[in-house]
Amino acid sequence: MALNNRYDFVLLFDVKDGNPNGDPDAGNLPRMDAETGKGLVTDVCIKRKVRNFVGLEKNCEQPFDIYVKEKAVLGRAHTAAFEELGISLGKESRVLIPKELHSEFEDIPLPEGMEIGEFDEDKTTHALEAGKLKEYRAQNDDQEALSVIIVAADADVKTIKTAIKEAKLSKEITSFLNSCLKEVKPRKPKAEEVSKGRDWMCQQFFDIRTFGAVMSLKSAPNCGQVRGPVQLTFARSVDPIVAQEHSITRMAVATEAEAEKQGGDNRTMGRKFTVPYGLYVAHGFVSAHLANQTGFNEDDLELLWQSLVNMFEHDRSAARGEMATRGLYVFKHDSQLGNAPAHSLFERIQPKLKDGITIPRNFSDYTTTIDETNMPSGVQLLRLVS
Repeated sequence: MALNNRYDFVLLFDVKDGNPNGDPDAGNLPRMDAETGKGLVTDVCIKRKVRNFVGLEKNCEQPFDIYVKEKAVLGRAHTAAFEELGISLGKESRVLIPKELHSEFEDIPLPEGMEIGEFDEDKTTHALEAGKLKEYRAQNDDQEALSVIIVAADADVKTIKTAIKEAKLSKEITSFLNSCLKEVKPRKPKAEEVSKGRDWMCQQFFDIRTFGAVMSLKSAPNCGQVRGPVQLTFARSVDPIVAQEHSITRMAVATEAEAEKQGGDNRTMGRKFTVPYGLYVAHGFVSAHLANQTGFNEDDLELLWQSLVNMFEHDRSAARGEMATRGLYVFKHDSQLGNAPAHSLFERIQPKLKDGITIPRNFSDYTTTIDETNMPSGVQLLRLVS
């Protein structure tokens, strides 16, 4: 069912003795506002947890697959989209590997876009190699061992050439791989084909139709850009946080050399950072107009709320301590355009320290004031977690 309402929401979550979002450019210290000392958690961090929960809940099965997931190669999804739609991306290259080079390819990692495949006489693209096939077969008793270098039609030839050069391979291998690239005949998709690819990606991937994505990659078929209907702000702590540094010890070492150096003591020292306690607030927005462009519907919206409520339950680690969603307040408008400015609605949710408490260490040290008086006409407050 299509989305017919605008939504604005306030998300409250906390952390105890953990690091909610370390900054890799600052030694993984908890992120914070340098001027106020208040803690920060990026929107990207929150979206990651939503993606992970949806992946668990729906087992990454279409139409709830996740585009940006761990170890994903984004371009593969683009190629799959065009293959599913029956849109040609050009002609790939399939070149027979010379017998004298066969053994060398067993230990050579090929660049992205190149792979070794089974020989198919009808698909071999290198005329000279095809002409020498009879001689080649006579030299090689095991016909099943015949193999080819396959270069995808949409491969980034320039990047592959650079990778081949940097790999510092033998002159023969380098020359052969570069010759394989000459057989590729790429085809640039037309505007209407890009549009079809974009629509297919929205249909299959939850995070694309929810958060949007830039899919105009140089190394993959162009699937355009999608502006997502769901947007999140950075989360900011209600009060300043303190980043504590802890020394930790591992009773083991990684190498024999380290063990020998320590005389068998085998200890490794390390550091970790935690926030004793912090209550964070993030704001979110759901646009019905953009939702109807990407196909984000009522079922997706319900899954989003479920994710925001439960995302920390499946994101446990020693680094993050105890984290939990403490509040999810959703302002539902009875129209697509909305009936009140988002900022005026957000101001109605005010978490603050209880009187007499100066150093918070638990959620019970806070009280959340919810102002429902004189609610704007056409706006309803939904307390999904309160």
